[in-house]
Amino acid sequence: MHETILLVEDDESVLAGNAAMLRRRSYFVIEAADAAGALSALSEGIVPDAAVIDILLPDGNGLDLIAEIRKTADVPVLLLTGLAAPENVVEGLSRGGDDYLTKPYDFSVFAARIEALLRRTRGVPGAVKAGALSFDMVAGRASLRGRELGLSPKEFAVLLMLARNGRRPVSAGSLYGAIWGGEFEYGSGAVKTVVSRLRRKLGDSFTLEHDAVEGGYLLNEMPE
Repeated sequence: MHETILLVEDDESVLAGNAAMLRRRSYFVIEAADAAGALSALSEGIVPDAAVIDILLPDGNGLDLIAEIRKTADVPVLLLTGLAAPENVVEGLSRGGDDYLTKPYDFSVFAARIEALLRRTRGVPGAVKAGALSFDMVAGRASLRGRELGLSPKEFAVLLMLARNGRRPVSAGSLYGAIWGGEFEYGSGAVKTVVSRLRRKLGDSFTLEHDAVEGGYLLNEMPE
């Protein structure tokens, strides 16, 4: 699958459980405990394919967060909340939620709701193209002008995230959180090592630089 899901949830156990479940299903996951954390992640260059948002957040209302997110990206949203009254459901859907799921819930239902959201926004199922790069989302393989690059799963994931974010640099912390999971520790060489290997495999067709001004990695296609 390899789509990116933004999870916004202040209950640590719910957040950790949902993130682990989605990563097992090969999604990238960005975790945020409040609205500020979600907006901070978006400012670092991540453009999620879908968001799961709790309504009652420590620093505001999840419905207001939908409006903020939609200022920069048309992201489908699943509202995941303990508010189960009919008027809550109506308000949530009328204010931008694409689907509504109340707690407690079954993990399989949760995963199916996310997959249904993503099916509405996918272009060509199983395939993603970014310039001269082609990504086989089912097999987890990437090709450059028809030549398979022979990427490891982590290399594939990093390259895909960078390619899908276009001209927006993606921070090492965002890459680490979405792909490896957990908090990024500055000084860790995991992201830098993968980026170094990708540079060698891409050759002269792309540059993969760290943008000191924007504070993130940026993938640029070079003219033939």
